[in-house]
Amino acid sequence: MRQIVIIGSGPAGYTAAIYAARANLKPLVIASSVEFGGELMKTTEVENFPGFPEGIMGPDLMMKMQEQAERFGAEIVYDDVTRLELEGEVKKIHRGDGTVEEALTVIYATGSEYRKLGLPDETRLSGYGVSWCATCDGAFFRQKKVAVIGGGDSALEEATFLTRFADKVTLVHRRKELRGSKIMQDRAFSNPKIDFRWNSVVEGVRGEGRVEALELRDVETGATDVLTVQGLFVAIGHDPNTQLFVGQLELDENGYIVLHGEGTRTSVEGVFAAGDVVDHVYRQAITAAGTGCMSAIDAERYLEALAHTNA
Repeated sequence: MRQIVIIGSGPAGYTAAIYAARANLKPLVIASSVEFGGELMKTTEVENFPGFPEGIMGPDLMMKMQEQAERFGAEIVYDDVTRLELEGEVKKIHRGDGTVEEALTVIYATGSEYRKLGLPDETRLSGYGVSWCATCDGAFFRQKKVAVIGGGDSALEEATFLTRFADKVTLVHRRKELRGSKIMQDRAFSNPKIDFRWNSVVEGVRGEGRVEALELRDVETGATDVLTVQGLFVAIGHDPNTQLFVGQLELDENGYIVLHGEGTRTSVEGVFAAGDVVDHVYRQAITAAGTGCMSAIDAERYLEALAHTNA
């Protein structure tokens, strides 16, 4: 019987593991068989994580977090969770290799995934001009031309933020009207650095080692042309990795886990959530790490109360 099983190995999962391990709770981290380390494993240089004034590569940051968790006694396994049984005091976590872990608490921290355009070169040039986070990468595009794909509030926020650095921001939207709120639209329309390409979709991304241009197609006329940019920011939404919890935990209309109270408690006793599975606003490594800390403390306090009740 384990005290804590942590599902997920991004900043939230590893921070939860550090705190739980230092509390002598001997956490097990199920880190995924393929995408362990979270989205930062796909990131190049990270400049906004405190403590690294010269910046740090995303994979290096995640390896340091893992080493720190293991130093205090966390156990890491590279496997996937296939099924969860959350009813009752003892939770059962079914792993891909057939192992069934039993635990008194579960911390769920599998993050979310950026929606992608589905273009081969989008993945190839990820970190080399293609980004899904203006807050993370905007400063790398000073005095450059960039494009933002999308038409909702997220895309408008990204475009407006990028004008702090880029010389020109082109917002590419597949319709002739934006979906974002009026205040965000007004802000974008009044910004002289933002241009708009209506009724357009990205058909391809050009560039050898870095993004050099986009191939656009007009959805009404079928006409194609090339937009020269050095950066592509995709802002068409996120999908939280909460499929395992459908029908078991309370989720909001977008699939994010609903928290109860001031901490990280979910709708099921003994189950906690942290990171991007609960956060559709900030989605930063540092905020994920913060909620990872909170979830470990919440789980520790739950275990103390449980031990007192069962004494």
